[in-house]
Amino acid sequence: MIPPKITEAAVLFETKKDLRITPLQVPELKPGQVLVQIAYSGICHTQLLEVQGAKGKDPYLPHTLGHEGSGSVICVSETVTKVKPGDHVVLSWIKGSGAEVPSTRYASNQGHIHSGAISTFMQYAVISENRVTSIPYAIPLREAALLGCAIPTGVGMVFNTSGLRPGGSLAVFGVGGIGMSAIHAAEILNASIIIAVDIHEHKLEWAKHFGATHVIHAGKEDAPQRILNITNQKGVDCAIESAGMAHVMEAAFKATRKNGGICILAGNLPHGEAISINPFDLIQGKKIIGTWGGETRIDQDIPFYVNLYLAGRLHLNDFITHEYTLGQINHALQDLQGGKVGRALIKM
Repeated sequence: MIPPKITEAAVLFETKKDLRITPLQVPELKPGQVLVQIAYSGICHTQLLEVQGAKGKDPYLPHTLGHEGSGSVICVSETVTKVKPGDHVVLSWIKGSGAEVPSTRYASNQGHIHSGAISTFMQYAVISENRVTSIPYAIPLREAALLGCAIPTGVGMVFNTSGLRPGGSLAVFGVGGIGMSAIHAAEILNASIIIAVDIHEHKLEWAKHFGATHVIHAGKEDAPQRILNITNQKGVDCAIESAGMAHVMEAAFKATRKNGGICILAGNLPHGEAISINPFDLIQGKKIIGTWGGETRIDQDIPFYVNLYLAGRLHLNDFITHEYTLGQINHALQDLQGGKVGRALIKM
């Protein structure tokens, strides 16, 4: 296939402003880069924080966005050995094997547009070799897009990070794509108590579908106290926070059992915000840690998740609640901010 010369992309020119759909010139590939035709891009709260300027000063404006998706390889540079033209691939911000090419730059009639090792809010994207993973044609690209962020982070926290065992207990605070992935993973693992905590009724109902044994509306109940009641005042073996709010992180830690319980923070706070915890809880054996993409080993874990999907155990299609076009990207971000979506996709 002849590489395209132009790609449409959603570009952030100024924080706290709408993204602008902008034609970009596709540059020649550097060593270690891959040109991918994007089929679907995921969208998550990381992009919201970038657009809102909540991650602090953005030195790379104007720049492209998006860090998860799926697509087809159009061409590769001469040094790339991991994938070849025609391969279907998952695109992820999580680094795997292959060359690391941290940035590229697109020309446009608005000047140069910066881009990182991966961007997916665009029709065609130049991607670093270590951010692509080949997948079999048997898995649809629509469902495969979830394997770039939500599934590796949510499922990975349960399988790789939590130490949760069959018969154990889990509470998930914030039931978006990542939180729901963790709930589904706990069901696959045969946890005995799986608690979903959120402020949206439709998400709590959704959580039951994925295996939640209990749901708690945090706007109507004291979630940590309810969790203590459910667990005979012990707390859960693992609490996962994926809402990205300080008070929710603190509540998740309170709900974690002493003597070996673990609280995992997956949400991102706005730059400069902090949380407060009782250090005596640490002395009594509680643990609190962050997670980096569910400690995913992308080259090993994505094939594992693909096999779970093909075996009918990982229900990827059920996660997708909304689809948007690239031209609807700002509407998609607004819906995400308003808690209206589970996992949303941008269909190119």
